[in-house]
Amino acid sequence: MKQANQRRITILGESPLVEEYAALCHNKGFQVFVRLNAEYAYVKLPKGFRKITMPARATDIALELTNISPETKKANLVSLDKILSPKTLILSTSVTVSAAEQSSWISRPGRLVGLGAMPMLLANDLVEIAPSFATDAAALKDAEEFIKSLGKAFAVVRDCVGLVLPRILCMLANEASFALMENVASAKDIDTGMTLGTNYPWGPVQWTERIGGRQVRAVVSALHRHFGEDRYRVAPLLRLAAIRNVTPGAV
Repeated sequence: MKQANQRRITILGESPLVEEYAALCHNKGFQVFVRLNAEYAYVKLPKGFRKITMPARATDIALELTNISPETKKANLVSLDKILSPKTLILSTSVTVSAAEQSSWISRPGRLVGLGAMPMLLANDLVEIAPSFATDAAALKDAEEFIKSLGKAFAVVRDCVGLVLPRILCMLANEASFALMENVASAKDIDTGMTLGTNYPWGPVQWTERIGGRQVRAVVSALHRHFGEDRYRVAPLLRLAAIRNVTPGAV
């Protein structure tokens, strides 16, 4: 296996998720190549990241980090699948689209492994990865080794929309939005109740601010589409907050 400073990482997707993973990879010595989705073209990338228009075939690992737009995600994955070497690992966020569904978009599904990636989750020591029914054993091993090379532990979880931690956090944030809308409590009191009552580092309104309302809405909407159950209905206040790009407490 190549040394970190010889390995090329290509990262495609949304801001600020791309920057978070790019910074971590760069700090671990990887050569980082980045392409933000078109709607984030205005974002100025920090020094050390090499901006690209097309991925290079010589890429050792590719990350696809799009949660909000399934159409953009599909286009990114199809592009990567066509350009990259057949054995190159593709780690792709699978909190709004399962790894199994993503695998159906590409010609080499065995190389794709799902990833539990959302903004701010890299602050945790553990990263969730989710192989699909089509994932090759070698690809899963490569994914595990890559996560460890970033200084993180990993948990292999079942391939399902939302995965584990993203699903829990986003459902809490959605429920907090319902509580705010129904005047159950203020945003500050909801967060205080959760941080003191459950020993969470942040309350659900704070989590929404840190992750981003659009990201939270995307996960809850995906859960509602997947399961078709009313408990996954997006709170109107969260939907409005995501449109305005503010926290539910600021609507």
